[in-house]
Order: sequence, then C-alpha cells, then structure tokens
Amino acid sequence: MLLERTIAQLDVGQVSPSQAEKMGHLGYLQWLGALPGEAGYLQEAMRAYDMAQPFIRTSPAVAVFCQLLMASTAMPLVPLELKLPARTRRGGAKARRDVG
Repeated sequence: MLLERTIAQLDVGQVSPSQAEKMGHLGYLQWLGALPGEAGYLQEAMRAYDMAQPFIRTSPAVAVFCQLLMASTAMPLVPLELKLPARTRRGGAKARRDVG
C-alpha cells in the first residue's frame, strides 16, 4: 500500500530541518494524491497519522508529515502552506542524447 511506502521513504533517520521539511511536504502530497476519490479525508488522515506516529521521534521527515496531517484536520480549517522543491533543469534533450 502506498501509505506504508510513503512512511518508509520518509523514515530515513536524521536529516537537516530543511531536508525534513521538503521530504515531509512531498510525502504528504504523495499520500494525498494516492487517496481514492471516495475516501473520507478525516478518517484517512487519522489512519495515516496512527501508522506514522511511531516513527516521529527517530525521523524528522515523518514528524513533518504528521504535523501536516494534524494541521489539515484542525478546526477551524485553514489552508496549508505546502512547500514544493525548487524547479531544476535535468539536462533536457542534450542529456537524453548523451545517454546513448
């Protein structure tokens, strides 16, 4: 299941606070994007939190993921400020030609 995979990808141990924030935000977006359309958000968020919570102490990225889950269910609802990594060039056509 994707939730377990997301948690495993985030649970890499100690990373810098900025790296943990980036990873946690990307993990949240990955989890959110994989939710079935008919899923109840609150129930899924609580299930994700329950599964990720044991890793909070040892993985800062999982802690950020859990913070986002909790913030997204707090009342009154407020927009989350999700941070995406900066766009970077990866080589384009030249890099594809150089591979062969």
